[in-house]
Amino acid sequence: MAEEPGRMGERVPGVPGGEGGRGPGTDAGAHGDPAAGPAKAPEAAGAPAPLRVLLADDEHLIRGALAALLALEDDLQVVAEAASGPEALAMALAQRPDIAVLDLQMPGLDGVAVATSLRTRLPGCRTMIVTSHGRPGHLKRALEAGVRGFVPKTVSAQRLAEIIRSVHAGNRYVDPELAADAISAGDSPLTVREAEVLEYAENGAPIAEIAERAALSPGTVRNYLSSAAAKLCAENRHAAARIARARGWL
Repeated sequence: MAEEPGRMGERVPGVPGGEGGRGPGTDAGAHGDPAAGPAKAPEAAGAPAPLRVLLADDEHLIRGALAALLALEDDLQVVAEAASGPEALAMALAQRPDIAVLDLQMPGLDGVAVATSLRTRLPGCRTMIVTSHGRPGHLKRALEAGVRGFVPKTVSAQRLAEIIRSVHAGNRYVDPELAADAISAGDSPLTVREAEVLEYAENGAPIAEIAERAALSPGTVRNYLSSAAAKLCAENRHAAARIARARGWL
């Protein structure tokens, strides 16, 4: 004899939970019971919020690729991207990221200058420098500005993600090879401004162009270059730039 549908304890097709839709084990909240409240996804309960990351690099291809790779990490979220120093600073103040990953050389303000400003204006944001120009002089400037990470652009995305987590946790990371170079190079006798104008002069830029790029008067530029050459015992600014570069001070 065929069984009759709807017997006690059996599920009726198309009706949730068996007889009357309220069989044993049914979650009342999932069916609109006001007393139960809305159902919650189990994986969302207690999950930590992802780290909010700002990426700043004037090379769009590199910045976009890095953002895409970091997006694969469940605990990291790229909340802003910037192509210049001033834009990076503005985006950081607007989005308030947990950590800012900054290119060293950007238009307007370099990564160290941005990090210096964020140190006072957004102290809760950790800063890192990622660069293809990892000179010992740059490293020392970055550490003085409170930068917690200094890595070359040759680092893998997976390793960068690990460093981001470590820096956010309060640790410091400096590329070992660069740290060794900085120790062997010794302290630079140049001031920040002397090093800046000397670096502009390295490629043969005339005084007027250096003055415009450094936002200084031509006379001030000449004074800085003369002082730098004297400190390095060089016959002219071009020789001074070569000496400073060889010693890792530019």
